[in-house]
Amino acid sequence: MRAKFILPSLIEAKSPFWRPIKYSLFPPLGLATLAGHMSPDDEVELTDEHVEEIDVGDIPDLVVIQVYITNAYRAYSLADRYRQRGSHVILGGLHVTSMPHEASRHADTIVLGPADEVFPQFLDDLRRGKARRLYYSLRRSIENIPEVRRDLIKRDLYLAPNSLVVSRGCPHHCDFCYKDPFFLGGRSFYTQRVERALAEIESLPGLHLYFLDDHLLGDRRFARQLFDGMHGMERLFQGAATVDSILRDDLIEKAVEAGLRSLFVGFETLNPTNLLTANKRHSAVQDYRAAIRRLSDLGVMINGSFVFGMDEDDRDVFRRTVDWAVEMGLTTATFHILTPYPGTRLHDEMKKAGRLLSENWDRYNTREVVYRPRSMSAEALKAGYDDAYRSFYRWGSILRSSLAHSDRLSHAVRQFCYSAGWKKLEPLWNLMIKTKQLGAARPLLESILGTDREAAVQRLGSRNCVPAKR
Repeated sequence: MRAKFILPSLIEAKSPFWRPIKYSLFPPLGLATLAGHMSPDDEVELTDEHVEEIDVGDIPDLVVIQVYITNAYRAYSLADRYRQRGSHVILGGLHVTSMPHEASRHADTIVLGPADEVFPQFLDDLRRGKARRLYYSLRRSIENIPEVRRDLIKRDLYLAPNSLVVSRGCPHHCDFCYKDPFFLGGRSFYTQRVERALAEIESLPGLHLYFLDDHLLGDRRFARQLFDGMHGMERLFQGAATVDSILRDDLIEKAVEAGLRSLFVGFETLNPTNLLTANKRHSAVQDYRAAIRRLSDLGVMINGSFVFGMDEDDRDVFRRTVDWAVEMGLTTATFHILTPYPGTRLHDEMKKAGRLLSENWDRYNTREVVYRPRSMSAEALKAGYDDAYRSFYRWGSILRSSLAHSDRLSHAVRQFCYSAGWKKLEPLWNLMIKTKQLGAARPLLESILGTDREAAVQRLGSRNCVPAKR
């Protein structure tokens, strides 16, 4: 069988904040994992349209396409083209689960929810000429899935090819979260076997790892065993966690000891009412400073994520948020316009209230306003969002944020280099993407992350690892 696994790209009118580097960070691990179910005799290809052109002149027996909301129209176009040529097309992913009736018009088969457990059955049915239109599994596990087909990944096209996923989903259920409906009807959070995760880490070349898990600390027993197993590997890694998980017991110290140097934290909003309204009950604004202080003391750089346009947000929210993020010394900040993704409770509520302004999925990219805000105009929300990015990444803001760590010069320098490099070297990133030379930048990334390694070890040795005050 000839099989082609495709991650289509978002095709849009490029805004000032369109950043190709964001789509050249990580390979499509989900597709590479599914490809592991193919027979050794099968001819398998993996194509990521974010970093390479798709050859649409071929006629594979099977075409597997991953669909998320902002690549949906491109995915459907490719699916229609391959179906017309006689290929069997299967669609899966977040958007397919949210909009199954829409997706099914462009596919021979669709998968709802995670495909890990049902893909082998689909392949068996397909080989016997009896593939079904729909597959869905309530049994959720990644303990026995095949190894990721890393031989299909073109490493030099990505900045962080050593990305991996050791868990699925998130234990929390925020109203605006696009991924939450993907796991409804079954387990919403589950992990890999620790020994298998460690074996995968051991097999990866280089120094730097990037965990793509939504919540690396979500299962504390698993995370503790993982970090204990990583101790002594001398890896540097990045990941994501919640505020409450950072403040509880000594797990974050275990992570730093294992090599954690940068953490994505979803602060979302500085307004407690917004948090409660969004069902984000695992975070508390009063704990933000404590979490940041704890991470900073450990030498961990912080990528803070914020959402603008919640019902309690007024026109001053942009300035307040940026000023706070700079004052707190965040390394980088990711800003989003609230987006009511289909399938979420937020979308259902907005649609019922008549607040949706568009259902053009290309615009559901967190950079455009697709609903009617409550406390400002749509135009003011868009303008404030744009200005927040400009303000946070001005040279003066980058310097001020770095100097928040002036008591530790090495950490301040490392943060300045990381933040400036991420936002101020756009022409260089674009050139490296076009010339397929992103791999050449990886040693520099590892150097920045590892600059403060000895200092981090010393700080850990001097700390009493007790739970932070809640």
